[in-house]
Amino acid sequence: MNRGLKSVYARRFARTELRRDKVWRVLTRHYFQGWVRPTDAVLDVGAGYCEFINHIQAAQKFALDLNPATQSKAGQDVKVLAQGVTTRWAVPSASIDLVFTSNCLEHLTSKDDLKHCLDEIYRVLRPNGLLMAMGPNIRFCFDVYWDFFDHYLPLSDRSLLEAMELCGFRREKVVPRFLPFTMTGRMPTLSLFVRLYLLLPICWRVLGKQFLIVARKPHGPTS
Repeated sequence: MNRGLKSVYARRFARTELRRDKVWRVLTRHYFQGWVRPTDAVLDVGAGYCEFINHIQAAQKFALDLNPATQSKAGQDVKVLAQGVTTRWAVPSASIDLVFTSNCLEHLTSKDDLKHCLDEIYRVLRPNGLLMAMGPNIRFCFDVYWDFFDHYLPLSDRSLLEAMELCGFRREKVVPRFLPFTMTGRMPTLSLFVRLYLLLPICWRVLGKQFLIVARKPHGPTS
């Protein structure tokens, strides 16, 4: 399984690593960093090549992924948790301020696995902590959604938000159309163009095929 993950992503991201990293550097600095405080502990679930977690500024940074390549891609200030998301995570309860996940949940093989993942996120988050989830929105990319061999769950902003709320989260922000479907297609890579894209939500409504959901764990007892 580990080797399979490594080969899938090595093939998929061949010759695009530098391009993706440039895009994520801008996305992180000019959008996602606005949700993260310098004192926060941040966990990237399904971190992959660590483009988000390497660039985010935070006091503690963790990358959780079964892919063996994650360890080699992680920055020196990132602690890698080499495990899958469908078992109990090696993260203490109520120890994380923000959990980020991008293009991960659609790879889970069942809704039970999705619920387990959301329950684990809820467990590890501190009260008032945030979950930020991004992924392809089946409502706007149904024609190409299944072009990826490892897509299993068809998720939309509506269905995922409902699942989050059933697990105890409260809606903070929902963007049904955020980024293009892939970063190897119509996503601009020059820093200036990426920044302009972020500043012009009208472009999101035309090119956006991925949702962005921000949900909050309310104050209260943790499991």
